[in-house]
Amino acid sequence: MNKLFKPVDSLVSPRFCGIKTFMRVPYVREYDGVDVAIIGVPFDTASTYRTGSRFGPAAIRDMSTTVRPYNINMDVNSFDHISVVDYGDIDIIPGYIEDSYKIIEEALNDIMKHDIVPICLGGDHSITLGELRAAAKKHGPLALVHFDSHTDTVDSYFGKEYCHGTPFYHAIKEGLIDTEHSIQVGMRGNLYSPNGFKDSEDLGLQVITAREMHKLGMEETAKRIMDRVGNKKAFLTFDIDFVDPAYAPGTGTIEIGGFTSFETMELIRGVKDLNVVAFDLVEVAPSYDPTQITANLAANIIHDFIAMVALKRKNL
Repeated sequence: MNKLFKPVDSLVSPRFCGIKTFMRVPYVREYDGVDVAIIGVPFDTASTYRTGSRFGPAAIRDMSTTVRPYNINMDVNSFDHISVVDYGDIDIIPGYIEDSYKIIEEALNDIMKHDIVPICLGGDHSITLGELRAAAKKHGPLALVHFDSHTDTVDSYFGKEYCHGTPFYHAIKEGLIDTEHSIQVGMRGNLYSPNGFKDSEDLGLQVITAREMHKLGMEETAKRIMDRVGNKKAFLTFDIDFVDPAYAPGTGTIEIGGFTSFETMELIRGVKDLNVVAFDLVEVAPSYDPTQITANLAANIIHDFIAMVALKRKNL
């Protein structure tokens, strides 16, 4: 590797200085020498209730300046092992989801064909379908590891195919997901019908509800995820409403009975050995996040995603 892109040293330049990129890594739109690209996808016009996650990427970048490079829980300084850049945002078209899907897919095609791992910042959860189209084009059908309070496997909304509640139904129908090795965790909340979780299972996904997880604990839940996915190439998607609104209020559709920030981080660290080839984190809506704790948690989760890639490269 000729160059290693890493954060600005905050003991040289204060964290409140400079243009806001994720963890102050360089804003770079090139491919040579890059292992991981942080990419904003500020599309939220497929939200069904409270909008505002188009401002999520900016909010996460803002709070990421508080995150230090050494990941104590995973025992790694990721930036000693991998080169990380902030690619900026994909220029989606507000209000036009199918056109935006094409733009997202094309942008990620260019990134992934250079063997760069994308970590996308949403935006609402509809964006994941465009990302999966690009990832599956590169890697074939992927194991889906889905952290959320909602399954997002309905087939349509108000008679329309696409919204933030439909991406995984369409991804499965398009053959983008290896359902035999895919899992959804954290599902909870009231439903429109008793078939809400069963619909996912009928599509071939394994579902672990929040109630089950609270009984199992994070260690056992992580083991079940690892057993389900195995060594398959995986796409990890994290909806911030997986976390209880007491810890992450800044999102569009809050659901009680979720998980603490500590439980969340323990679970992610419990699956650190997954072979993840693409990540996203979605549904951060800063207008409902007055103290920025949601954006701060999101930044720390992404820090763990980066560490997952670094550990894999370190251990090669």
